[in-house]
Amino acid sequence: MRRILPVIIFAVGVLVLIAGILKLLPGAAGAGGAFAFLGVLLFGLSFIPKPEASADAEPPLTPFERTAGMFYEPTRVFQNLRSHPRWLVAILIVSLVSVIYSTAFIQRVTPERIAEQAAKGVREFEEHGWVPAGTADKSRDAVVAEAKNPIKRVGDAVSTVVWRIVGVAVLAVLYLLIVLMFGGRINFWQSMAATAHAALPVTVLQKLLSLVILYIKSPDDVHPLLGQESLVTDNLGYFFLPADHPVLFVLASTIGLLSFYRLWLTATGLKNSGQKVSSSAAWAAALGILLLGVLFSAVIAALFPGFLS
Repeated sequence: MRRILPVIIFAVGVLVLIAGILKLLPGAAGAGGAFAFLGVLLFGLSFIPKPEASADAEPPLTPFERTAGMFYEPTRVFQNLRSHPRWLVAILIVSLVSVIYSTAFIQRVTPERIAEQAAKGVREFEEHGWVPAGTADKSRDAVVAEAKNPIKRVGDAVSTVVWRIVGVAVLAVLYLLIVLMFGGRINFWQSMAATAHAALPVTVLQKLLSLVILYIKSPDDVHPLLGQESLVTDNLGYFFLPADHPVLFVLASTIGLLSFYRLWLTATGLKNSGQKVSSSAAWAAALGILLLGVLFSAVIAALFPGFLS
């Protein structure tokens, strides 16, 4: 049964992809492709065995208990995930609050401002000769048209869930490899569950606070690209102007309350979700992936500062 569902997901994705390409569902091709890819991924992951629960293991927590518990007793939730590694509900909640904020952001800031800001970055590509002249104007028009296409918006919401599952799976593999390098023992599904739940409270708090700020601030004071992720200023990026110091802004933005909270949750999750994971192994994995992400973001900011100006 667990392998029939991925096949169904793949088939539906292919049908939607074809419908999008043939313009029967304009703007749905991307979502169809993402859905088909998810089917392939889930089919491959279905061959990975799940850990067996010990005889004295606590019964699985309900979705509500896991979600609420992440805000006041995350260690207990992670320990329960060791025997019952569930991850889908956490990803769906994170995706839902992200889609709600993204939809409100586009309506408040307007697709035209977002498209124009994105076009500035594309013009840097034109200056380097990496894309043909005129690509920036075409991309701007395409962004505006897609933002006003209801089918494309629904497709983007579906794609948000799909690519978040893919992203969590990739991170789970990386965390697993680092933990194994440090002599720990953790199953892929345990790593997946820990990764998905570590992001839940941070993302919910970040998106809800950003939603409030979005309607308090003037739309003209909101950066069309940087604000899409968060409007919460709880980090040292506050002291740097992204237009003047893009690399320093990116580096400083990683030093903040929510960043440290997620780092702690990730390390706590890996330590308590695995069969045998020391604190040093858990923190090494959490810090290692964080530093890789920061380095990648800094390089992008250095190469294409126009997106931040």
